[in-house]
Formats: sequence, structure tokens, C-alpha cells
Amino acid sequence: MLIIRPIKAGDFESLYQIAEESGHGFTSLPVNADLLRHKIARAEASFVKVVDKPFDEGYLMVLEDTATREVVGTCAIEAAVGMEDAFYHYRLGTEVYHSEQIEVRNEVETLTLCHDYTGAAELCTLFLREPYRKGNNGRMLSRSRFLFLAQHAKRFGETVIAEMRGVSDADGHSPFYGWLQKNFLGIDFVQADYLSGLGKKAFMAEMMPRNPVYVCLLPEEAQKVIGEVHTNTRPALSLLQAEGFRCRGYVDIFDGGPTVECRLTDIRAVRESRLLTVDIGEMPESDKQFIVSNTQLANYRATSACLAVDDKTEQVVISPELAEGLLLAKGDQIRILAM
Repeated sequence: MLIIRPIKAGDFESLYQIAEESGHGFTSLPVNADLLRHKIARAEASFVKVVDKPFDEGYLMVLEDTATREVVGTCAIEAAVGMEDAFYHYRLGTEVYHSEQIEVRNEVETLTLCHDYTGAAELCTLFLREPYRKGNNGRMLSRSRFLFLAQHAKRFGETVIAEMRGVSDADGHSPFYGWLQKNFLGIDFVQADYLSGLGKKAFMAEMMPRNPVYVCLLPEEAQKVIGEVHTNTRPALSLLQAEGFRCRGYVDIFDGGPTVECRLTDIRAVRESRLLTVDIGEMPESDKQFIVSNTQLANYRATSACLAVDDKTEQVVISPELAEGLLLAKGDQIRILAM
């Protein structure tokens, strides 16, 4: 059985391996032992913290294969970004230049550095190891976060965002970043992305252009990738778009990848998930698959299972094995979402 659960200190070696496998552009998991240990400790504290309103909590979870006890994936939700460290984006805009005298009107696209998403919740750190990228494993891992958001909505910002990885090559070179490196930062994309992942963002405020950047003045190869996603990220973007996420004109400051957003209460999976009371016994046969989670916080568990759900009742029978995996007893509630 594949079970999603909160990360714990004993998962450090597995998390480090995943950080190495994730490669360039996966900013949220830099290959740095001290930072990864800090992320684990921060997550452990967040899962037990009493929260009146979201601040700087981070809910990092792992996907465990219970047959081998191996951690095979990760996913996370940030409660409210930018509350401790600045959270930068470029906002795409338009400036209009018009002269009646010479009868010329031009619209020029601009990029303006901003902190507009401060306080938003963020979906992040989604990674599934190669041998497990089959069936609905990736979809289950990604969408399970919506059950957590639905169950614990008060712990998150009203807007939920996701930064989509932008275009870069196998060596981590970004066409969008090239002009920034040459004219402003002076360090390569991999180093800048790594420093950002470490939380060392002072160089951004010190070295990034302070005035709007005219897109038409960028190299053509940089212009072409603004708002475009990495090939490997297209399935993740399609999944989020199906949930109601849209790009509102914000892109990453390093690779130009789009950031998509949706109000938490408008996310399709949040709206369509439902609570049921469980009975434990022999499960009726069914070919309809659901993502299933308990309603706990520190002991949160989620997985996928085929359930015989009667839309007219608020109860469902689950097997003893599934109950054990999700830490459930008879009469407990589960939250479900059709796969």
C-alpha cells in the first residue's frame, strides 16, 4: 500500500536522495543537509502547532510504500508564503504609448518585480521517484493535498498558488535567465536557484532590476519562454488547470515559468470532496477509485482505494487493512475524492 503521511526525522536520508534525484529547477529541495533537516523539523512543528491564522507553517509529506518501508515521493503545502522571507514574482503588464500628433499607438509588455502573493498558500515540493511513475500514483500524490486543504482550510491562505517550472535545458540553463545573468546578477541559473532554495534571497533585492523591464528589449529566446512550462511539468499544469487554477500574469523571476492560482474554496477537488463515516468489514466489490484520507492533523494519512460509495448515505465499509493504514477505527470519518 502507498500511504501519504507527514514527514519525520527518520526520513532524512530518503529526502536527501529525492533532493539529489529532483535535479535543477526544483528549488524547494536543494541538496543541502542542514536545510533539509530544518525543513523536516519545521514540518514536524507545523503539524502539531495550534493555528489561529496561517503564518509561516510548512506541511511537508512523504509517500511511503508500506511493503518496503521506502519513501518514494514527496508533496507539500506552504501555509502563507512571504511572511518571513520575501516572495518575489514578475507581474506581466502593459504600457500604452499613444501620440495623436504622429498617429501612432504602441502597447508594450512589461515585467515588474512584486510581492503580490504574500500570504497565499502554495502547493510545492511534488516529486515521485521514477519506478513509481505509473498508474494513478502521481495524480493521487498531487491531489491528496486538496483533501488536506479541505479538511484544514483555516490553516491556509485564501488563495492557493503553484509555481510551474519554466523552460531550461538538461544542464539547468534557462533562456529567460540568461539576460538577467549577463546584465544584473552575474551568477549562473543553477547557483541563483540554489541560493533561493536556501532562503538566501538578499541578492535579489540588491541586484534585480528595480524598474519595469520592457519585454521587447529581451533576447528573442527569452521572450519566447515567458509563461511557458518545462516539458516534464506539463502534466502537473494540466491537472491544476482541471481543478480551476489559472495564470493571472505572474511568472517566476528566474526561469519565467507561470504561477497559477485559485481561491481555496473554488478548487474543484476541495468542493467535491466529502466526509463519510466508516464501518470496518468486508468491502463490497467496486471498480471506482477514490483518494481517501483521515481527518487528523499530526497523524494525517491518505491513500487510494476502490470503494463502494452509496451517494444516498454518509457511510462506507472499508477493510481492516485500509483502516490500519489510515489509522481509523469504526465510527471515524474519512474524506474522499473520486480519482
